[in-house]
Amino acid sequence: MDVLLGLMRIIDRVTDRFASIAMWAMGASCFISALNAVVRYGFNYSSNAYLEIQWYLFAACVMLGASQVLRVNEHVRVDVFYGQYSGRVQAWIDLLGLLFFMLPSMAVMIYFALPLFLKMYASGEVSSNAGGLIRWPAMLMLPLGFSLLFAQGISEAIKRMAWLMNRYESEFHYERPLQ
Repeated sequence: MDVLLGLMRIIDRVTDRFASIAMWAMGASCFISALNAVVRYGFNYSSNAYLEIQWYLFAACVMLGASQVLRVNEHVRVDVFYGQYSGRVQAWIDLLGLLFFMLPSMAVMIYFALPLFLKMYASGEVSSNAGGLIRWPAMLMLPLGFSLLFAQGISEAIKRMAWLMNRYESEFHYERPLQ
């Protein structure tokens, strides 16, 4: 279990690094969006590249930040019954959901996204819009983001298993039964 907990800490650190990139991408996207509006309305000038770089940066924000949302346990879940269960049952629900739904879903997404990225990278595909950008950097966000989510899913599964074995104090606020 100590090796798995070490792997969990490595994955969490990698997720934190990519979350920082996502944060900067969001800031850059907002800045470019505002600058684009000023240039377009103030100087009557626009470029498709300005719009596309905003989309690319927003894609980076979403795809690189999703694993951090999972790591800090702020993702969307349906809590109709979940909140009524004990911490142990919640941990089992999370673990089974990760192992049987989230991880296989991410594996399928990586399987389909990676060939698309490789095809665009090899061909050097460019946007069909006048003044458009190359497309592979945006397409890279798909396999990269899904891979980060897959890795973070493994980390979260390790945390739930360790918590169930009393080897990890969680930040996901499960209540331990009174001993």
